Amino acid sequence: MYRDAPQDSQVDLHAYRDQPSTPATQNPFSSTHDIPMTQYQDVPRASGATAAPNAPPSALLVGPNNPRSSSSQWLEKERSTRKRFTWIVTGAAIALLALIIIGVVVGVEVSRHKKSSSSSSSSSSSSGSGSGSGSGSGSGPSPVQQTNPNDPSTFVKDPNLHQSLYGLAYTPEGSQLPNCGNKLEDIIHDVQLMSQLTTRIRLYGADCNQSALVLEAIKQTKVNMTVWLGNFVVADDNTAYTRQRDVLKSAIQTYGTDNIGGVTVGNEFMLNYLTDNGGGDVPDSAIGDQGAAILIADIADTRTMLSGMSLSKTLPVGTADAGSYFNTKVLQAVDYGMANVHPWFANQSADASAAWTAGFFQDTDVTAATALTNKPTMYIAETGWPTKSSDLGNANNGASTASEANLQIFLDTFVCQANANGTGYFFFEFFDEPWKDAQFGGVEGWWGLFNSNRTLKNIKIPSCQSP
Repeated sequence: MYRDAPQDSQVDLHAYRDQPSTPATQNPFSSTHDIPMTQYQDVPRASGATAAPNAPPSALLVGPNNPRSSSSQWLEKERSTRKRFTWIVTGAAIALLALIIIGVVVGVEVSRHKKSSSSSSSSSSSSGSGSGSGSGSGSGPSPVQQTNPNDPSTFVKDPNLHQSLYGLAYTPEGSQLPNCGNKLEDIIHDVQLMSQLTTRIRLYGADCNQSALVLEAIKQTKVNMTVWLGNFVVADDNTAYTRQRDVLKSAIQTYGTDNIGGVTVGNEFMLNYLTDNGGGDVPDSAIGDQGAAILIADIADTRTMLSGMSLSKTLPVGTADAGSYFNTKVLQAVDYGMANVHPWFANQSADASAAWTAGFFQDTDVTAATALTNKPTMYIAETGWPTKSSDLGNANNGASTASEANLQIFLDTFVCQANANGTGYFFFEFFDEPWKDAQFGGVEGWWGLFNSNRTLKNIKIPSCQSP
């Protein structure tokens, strides 16, 4: 199911970009609206004049033959002018007062807006609960606040997160060939968030320098984190193995073994080999043994590399595969096995998924490993629940839908119970991976606890303590 294989160079991945456009922002101090000004107009004057009731007779004779006419007209005009001037002065004073009041109100509202924006930014920058679009990427504002912006170890803990998971499956954004685009800054943010959920993570491959970047992020954040490094083996391309082996060696030489739990050689190698070569679903078969021989050779070569490095401790070497696809000879060659156990693909309901996962893992993987003389430690490499499908045909597995509500059911019924019974598992996965959706569709890109923009989905993390 899970695909984190380095992509063939012939595949054109340039059609996909996980780079959100820069969101438009509005200056809280600017406005697109003008403040309306009150318009003042002179009241039209009457064309004639009427004398007061007790006025002298001459006052009624307004005209050119009245010797007092011009004086009376001037007087009326002067009175009108003064009256208009008085209105203008009064109006201007009122308008000025209105502007002052408006200015005060606008100032108060801007102040409130700034405070609200600051509070909102502080709240949303931490990965608080709430659904998001899931279409973002590492670019943009930091998802984690730091008391010292120059020291990643001073990050502020999110009260919505709890260190309840045994482990997390993780692939840094932009870690697929040929378009390596991962950034230390983004991986530091990821480690800051993941360290609040678990003390263990597993990687799938080593391309794009992801091993060294993750170890550097752990170093800078100073968190308690152990990482299982990975080498994604491709059956018909041995250079993929040797390329990753060499960068793994360099990373281990640079950072030591303190934060490394093991080196996983292969992810679903046997599943892919059997599928590509007509081997069906029987790993212990002639075709299965052919694939196993390739993988075992790479496992032995990894052991040789590690033993020649004079390390401070012996690093375990293992492999990861689909839960029912472990070849016995491969299990005999490793220190640990990691099994992908997905109730979604077994058409289980959300309510029944936790019990099914525990039963399948015990009966299929743990039992097989304990029967071997080397007794490899077994982990669940992947288990989880998708929250979305890109098409309606894959939105339901026949028993339940892909949704945040059903992811919550699986979290509530699996995590604390697995912690209590001592099951080692890596929850699948940290965040959504849009590149998978672009390439494979369906539910492939939507398994994260976080959206791709590193905001927590509309779920509640269990509060029990991981072992």
